Amino acid sequence: MKSLLLLLLAASGSLAAAPPNILFMLSDDQAWSGLSCQMHSDMPDSKSSIVQTPNIARLAEQGMRFSAAYAPAPVCSPTRISLQTGRNPATLGWTKAAPAEPGHRLIEGDNRKSIRDDEITIGQMLKSAGYATAHYGKWHLSGGGPAAHGYDESDGDTGNQDAAPHLPPNPVDIFGMGSRAVDFMKRSQAARKPFFIQMSYNALHYPENATPALLEKYRKLASGGNDKEVGRAAIAEDLDRGVGELLAKVDAMGLSKNTIVIYMSDNGGSNRRTLNGGKGDVWEGGIRVPLIIRGPGIAAGSWCHQRVVGYDFFPTFCRWAGVKSPLPTQLEGGDITHLLSGSSDPVKRPREPLVFHFPHYQGDSPHSAILSGHMKLIHFYETGENHLFDLKADIGESKNLAAAKPELTSTLVKQLADYLRDVGAEMPKTNPNFDPSKEPARKGGGKGGKKGGKKP
Repeated sequence: MKSLLLLLLAASGSLAAAPPNILFMLSDDQAWSGLSCQMHSDMPDSKSSIVQTPNIARLAEQGMRFSAAYAPAPVCSPTRISLQTGRNPATLGWTKAAPAEPGHRLIEGDNRKSIRDDEITIGQMLKSAGYATAHYGKWHLSGGGPAAHGYDESDGDTGNQDAAPHLPPNPVDIFGMGSRAVDFMKRSQAARKPFFIQMSYNALHYPENATPALLEKYRKLASGGNDKEVGRAAIAEDLDRGVGELLAKVDAMGLSKNTIVIYMSDNGGSNRRTLNGGKGDVWEGGIRVPLIIRGPGIAAGSWCHQRVVGYDFFPTFCRWAGVKSPLPTQLEGGDITHLLSGSSDPVKRPREPLVFHFPHYQGDSPHSAILSGHMKLIHFYETGENHLFDLKADIGESKNLAAAKPELTSTLVKQLADYLRDVGAEMPKTNPNFDPSKEPARKGGGKGGKKGGKKP
């Protein structure tokens, strides 16, 4: 009788479904078009012509691809703190990973380097809902490491350098991370606890650590490419194999029916044929990233063209997990679960526009961007120049519409400035000791908004 009652309750929807497991795989420095599967249904060039990632391509076929997914920042640790807290890097005062570059016309905005004890992480929220939580790979946020911020298990307070000693057959610890994750899944399954695992892969860092046979393979495929490009292609395939092996274990353990799998990059990279810019700037190449989600109720081979950003995951994960405690009041992301059901409604956030703030020298001079609808404005602080683009018609950001649309440009400039002021964002300042004759060589990108076209 009891079994029959349970079946009837389940059929009627009165018995709550078990909360899903969440497996979040985050690659490092992987371009929007850096996989062997397209990231836009209408753009054949939104995939790599060389890199082979068959396992990630299979994941894409099994789930939903997002053509307009954005990393919160164009560099790693600001994205990582944003993913943990559900807030914009500008609000957090953490917008760069590398040290400031002195000697330029502007002094870069201040930048912190450690997660605070009072910041509530997604690990803490899911742990409060009964999840077993683990973080493997690159943490890069200091503050005592994942164990101090809501994670039951982790690799500790790690950074880029921790990947360097790992050579083939375990390049940059791709397969070691996978083994630890599988063991954690088995123990969580035995304890009848849902799990949240963040796999923060170090690849595509240390491309020289890639499998020798793959390095040789891509020297032939990428004829004319330099050693770094060849290595990055090779280690991308190493990463793909690691992803494939991990997902095969999920299937073998019977977890696929109740596990949501997310694959994303922490920032953009070189998109030679499609997007302008790259890592270290907020042109599309620096912030638009691959995003694939597979899980129960998500149609295979589906697409979403709505704009989503990394800090949307915080409220989304909490929704999936059935978190009962109040969410932090300062969240800036929005729940994207409706998109996974096929809805085309925009994501509801506290503010409609997305802001990307990079008051630093790296891929370009200090600049910020605001996206509203399909329009995007980039403001450069050295020159005061504004670049306005219609991303729907010009995803490559090749036609500056600022002069043709002065009212819209002024509106977006004001919205951008208002947001940065309201959240207390760190801003670049005039360098009183600037000497043009001693300015250091730039590391990349254009200067003062004088950005060229796509890299050759």
